[in-house]
Amino acid sequence: MEIFRENLFKNAYAQEFAVKRVLFQEDTGHHHLIIFENELFGRVMALDGIVQTTEKDEFIYHEMLSHVPLFAHGKAQNVLVVGGGDGGILREVARHGGVKRIVHVEIDPAVIEMCRTYFPGHSSGAFDDPRVELVISDGLKYVQETDEKFDVIISDSTDPEGPGEALFTRDFYAGCKRCLDNGGVLVTQNGVCFLQLQEVRDTASHFCELFDDYHFFSAAVPTYVGGIMAFGWATGDPELRRVPRQTLEARYRACGIKTRYYNPAVHVASFALPQYVLDAVDGLAN
Repeated sequence: MEIFRENLFKNAYAQEFAVKRVLFQEDTGHHHLIIFENELFGRVMALDGIVQTTEKDEFIYHEMLSHVPLFAHGKAQNVLVVGGGDGGILREVARHGGVKRIVHVEIDPAVIEMCRTYFPGHSSGAFDDPRVELVISDGLKYVQETDEKFDVIISDSTDPEGPGEALFTRDFYAGCKRCLDNGGVLVTQNGVCFLQLQEVRDTASHFCELFDDYHFFSAAVPTYVGGIMAFGWATGDPELRRVPRQTLEARYRACGIKTRYYNPAVHVASFALPQYVLDAVDGLAN
């Protein structure tokens, strides 16, 4: 049986997937892209040898990175999604009826097309939503040059290597800040913090220079092995991460969507961080 081996953390650690069959494999010009089937996780997509998403557990990641900022904000109308070519974030954002416009910036159109073909459940038709404007461009360039303003910005990037590296820089975060409307919030993918703690430190060092309030929240996503995944949080409004559970519950009920992982109690709890993460950013916190 063919085995896909994902070598992680400078090849010091790895996980393996038994491959039932390879559905697609190609060098897109930006990434080496492979999509294959696994008996436990269903369809799996990897870019440059690193697993990005699976059918089995994608909902955890996509729900948390989308609904936490949207329900915290409470009245977001304009949303920017950077990365996320599989369409999972787009799907969850589009479920919020109050959102009027979603700009989706993705550098690699091949990822979008392959995911629409092989992972149709990820986007569930969201790419065809009339509120969505798809922009094929570099995310850093977009946030530095656009005149648009957004209530919520979601950075669904790959790890900080190759094309994804620019989305972890101070320049990118500063570009996002200039695009945020008053009371807006930026959230970012920030890696498995137990094994990628430097990513948290680096992001915190940039956020503390740029934003009045920053923190991290977390979720456990089985595919992303090594512990909980951290998500960066940055805003000019400190109250956004302290929205009472009762308020979140009222917004959740009014929205009328059904989630599989996210709920208001999980939302509140996700901002409680392990002590080793707090210690890693000690001295930087506001």
